[in-house]
Amino acid sequence: MPPSPVMCGGDWPLLRVMKGIFEGGLESAARGGAVDEDEEDAGGDWGEGLDMVDVDGMENRDIEAILAEEDNDEEGGWGELEGLDVPPELDTPKASANARSSVFVTPTQGMPVSHIWSQKSSLAAEQAAAGSFDTAMRLLNRQLGIRNFAPLKSMFIDLFSGSHSYLRAFSSSPVVPLAIERGWSESNSPNVRGPPALLYGFSQQEEKLKSGYKATTSGKDEKLTEALRLFLSILHTIPLVVVESRSEVDEVKELVSIAKEYVLGLKMELKRRRKKDDPVRQQELAAYFTHCNLQLPHLRLALLNAMTVCYKAKNLATAYNFAKRLLETNPLESHARAARQIVQAAERNMTDATELNYDFRNPFVICGSTYVPIYRGQKDVSCPYCTARFVPSQEGNICGVCDLAVIGAAASGLICSPSQVR
Repeated sequence: MPPSPVMCGGDWPLLRVMKGIFEGGLESAARGGAVDEDEEDAGGDWGEGLDMVDVDGMENRDIEAILAEEDNDEEGGWGELEGLDVPPELDTPKASANARSSVFVTPTQGMPVSHIWSQKSSLAAEQAAAGSFDTAMRLLNRQLGIRNFAPLKSMFIDLFSGSHSYLRAFSSSPVVPLAIERGWSESNSPNVRGPPALLYGFSQQEEKLKSGYKATTSGKDEKLTEALRLFLSILHTIPLVVVESRSEVDEVKELVSIAKEYVLGLKMELKRRRKKDDPVRQQELAAYFTHCNLQLPHLRLALLNAMTVCYKAKNLATAYNFAKRLLETNPLESHARAARQIVQAAERNMTDATELNYDFRNPFVICGSTYVPIYRGQKDVSCPYCTARFVPSQEGNICGVCDLAVIGAAASGLICSPSQVR
């Protein structure tokens, strides 16, 4: 709030000040000599019968009029101009209008930095940092087919907040907004605006990846849920990451592929653990998990899990396949011993007690929504962003893996580097 004004009290003495000659005295004379308000009309014998006579024969009238008449009557002896040969009038330089003018001209208002960012960039992350959320969403929809922006809402707001700062001034004046530029240094030209500073970087996603690996290794339900959250966060953040070189673009795309495989595998594993009353579906989901592109330590854990589940369900032939695959990965001695025992038991009775929708001899990919195999030669559709595969009936739905893009939508591809735009 502005400070309270100082108020004058009612008992202050008031002194009447008359106008001087430089403050309006001549104005009152020109108006005919108005009488002061405080003077009353004199009456009685005051000045009665006073006759004014001329002094030295001078008429009692305006002195300026008399002097003007005398000037017209005679020129006087102060140097006559007749016969004076005066050269032609010389051109005198005139003062410029700018020199005579003392009026302050308000400079033209410049363009806000956020508008400059929005006009110069074709990257969704920089558009979001500039506050052009609608432009960022259109870019993501055209490049990656993204239509579900609910998971990205908080990231858009964080990008905008992270690229702006505000300085407080006086309490009665507004705050001063400041734009935070990426890669700014004192040697930069003040007239050239750099790109906005971004909150999310590629190195942060690598740290999430390591944390996700660690949580997956633990194997507990809460840890697997945490790992799924981390890998999903990577998929949601990658569209808003900007890198500087084409080699980093390839690394970003590889990171998307890794996160996609782990999200798909962890969703199947968590669903398997909830299907305790359906042993057939449990075996199928455990088997499909072993066909995700996982890191070798996690592939060993998936094979060990599928081998154990199938052996307990009396599906010895299927358990035998998982045991042989596990032994090829050079597992821990305890795991290798269990695998060799199952191989020996299955060789004596190579049968399955229940039929599964699983044929390890025929290459396949897994539908990201229904979790069923799509064998080679069968039709499928894919997500334009994370490249997850789906059965044709899922076309037009939101991707069940990344939860962002529309399955089967047309897209130009991920653009996360200025070098791609150039």
